Amino acid sequence: MVNQRWGYWLFFAALFLAPFYLTEFRLSLLGKFLCLAIVAVGISLIWGYTGILSLGHGVYFGLGAYCMAMYLKLEASRGHLPDFMEWSGVRELPWFWKPFSYPMVAIAAAIALPTLLAALLSYFTFKNRIKGVYFSLLSQAVVVVLVTLFIGKQEWTGGTNGLTNFSTVFGFSLSSPLTQIVLYWLTTICLALIFVAARRLTSGRLGKVLIAIRDAENRVRFLGFNPTVYKVFVYSLSAAFAGVAGALFVLQVGLISPEMMGIIPSIEMVLWVAVGGRHSLMGAIVGAIVMNTAKSFLSENYPDLWLLLLGALFVVVVLFVPKGLAGIYESLVAVRIKAKRGHEREARVDVS
Repeated sequence: MVNQRWGYWLFFAALFLAPFYLTEFRLSLLGKFLCLAIVAVGISLIWGYTGILSLGHGVYFGLGAYCMAMYLKLEASRGHLPDFMEWSGVRELPWFWKPFSYPMVAIAAAIALPTLLAALLSYFTFKNRIKGVYFSLLSQAVVVVLVTLFIGKQEWTGGTNGLTNFSTVFGFSLSSPLTQIVLYWLTTICLALIFVAARRLTSGRLGKVLIAIRDAENRVRFLGFNPTVYKVFVYSLSAAFAGVAGALFVLQVGLISPEMMGIIPSIEMVLWVAVGGRHSLMGAIVGAIVMNTAKSFLSENYPDLWLLLLGALFVVVVLFVPKGLAGIYESLVAVRIKAKRGHEREARVDVS
């Protein structure tokens, strides 16, 4: 356990020191990957620990991103209507846009809106004992509805182009290398805090209840627990994580569009966790970083084949390493412990 904690400290220390050994371009990519890793932690919580497979977390990610983007767009407009509204014939800023001129409102909304939507959706579905593939399909239906809404309301959301052309955040230039480094550090700190919070949650009594719900929900119900309450809580918490990730993503990347909150990104999020190991929070983080790094590398070097290569990588991991990268690590640790115990026994025999 002590060695594992030191491993976590070293991992996050290496991430925090990345600005000193990575180029500006690679650092921006890593910052983007860390935002996506926050989403992966939330999916590991609901899928790996609670048995809830959501194929619609792109919605919560997108809502958080749009909330932050609305503030950035208003700040870039400097009191005028955003450019896409003028092109759409809008004469006055919509009432629901006005609060987002305040950064704290945007930050609060980036967390609150995904959480409330997730709580509403999960309450009615889990209360009616809808689970498994039916819940997964329902989560995809929510994605289709919201993406269609965001594309259709071009005068409010920017349509298929989304929101972009941001210039400053809190008065600081987004194009400044120093601002990007600070935003990267902020992302790293948020990821570390969310990982610690999720780990404490899963290692305590609540985590045991979540695992029991995953493995035998009816037995948990017979023991006097209400699985709906726990499932709604953990699903809403994972949506809050996705909202935070979306807000940080916009600051790192500088744009958000409905395409980024669609079905394909939502499925990709699940794939990261599957590759990293859905029963491991750290595995989910590593899976998100590894898969997105592979995606970036393969698309740069093999533009015609990268989708096939990425799909083959996923198939190989799922077929031959069903517990993901975390499972490989656990197997190596188990072999090492077994070998150490064997040596200790041989030493005792020699002494006797």
